Amino acid sequence: MGVYTYDGPVTLFGRCISNRWTGETTAATLGRAKSNLICQYKMQHNMTVGSGGIDLPGKIRKEELEYV
Repeated sequence: MGVYTYDGPVTLFGRCISNRWTGETTAATLGRAKSNLICQYKMQHNMTVGSGGIDLPGKIRKEELEYV
């Protein structure tokens, strides 16, 4: 498991709708993290979760969790 963070633009069907948005999630894979972050964006902006077209074209960064 890792903590994934995103800080960058958000697009809807290829058109920029937000110049800068930040989000953070915990997930097992990069694909699951991207899905979680898109869902977070939709919920924060009152969009239906099932609607498509949202993309995060910037870089999603991963930080490993250390278990003590």
